Amino acid sequence: MKKGFTLIELLLYVTISSVLLLVISAFLSSLLQSRVKNQTIAEVEQQGVQVMHIITQTALNAQSITSPTQGMSVSSLTLNVTATTSDPTIFDLSNGAIRIKEGAANAISLTNSRITASALTFQNLSRSATPGTVRIHYTLTHLNPSGRNEYDFTKTFVSSATLRQQQ
Repeated sequence: MKKGFTLIELLLYVTISSVLLLVISAFLSSLLQSRVKNQTIAEVEQQGVQVMHIITQTALNAQSITSPTQGMSVSSLTLNVTATTSDPTIFDLSNGAIRIKEGAANAISLTNSRITASALTFQNLSRSATPGTVRIHYTLTHLNPSGRNEYDFTKTFVSSATLRQQQ
């Protein structure tokens, strides 16, 4: 008697193997999409927190808020700082990037090219005879030229900072 597989056994093994490969490849594809989505979220959040930290620390150590004036909201923040080479320090939005300009130096982008910033507003919440307080608000969006869901993420950041020194 010959030993071997029948055609039905062979078809059954091929079918089972194909189903297993399909399930494994779908799982790996889902895992890869999840990893990319997590990296996208982490990049937006990291840049948002970093930008907020730079703005709030600069405001905390500033001598006064030049713009916006008390009670007003504008798209750029001008601070008088103690270091003469950095005075004034200006935060603004240009071509989708949040920038800092210190003194006569050129403006430096605080966000990278994979992130688009929008809705940057600074509101001067100061009251008379108190240190200046500024509210900071902006939205960061990860660029998604391919339209893929895993690269689609937007987050809004809001904080405030009160100057340590009197105006």
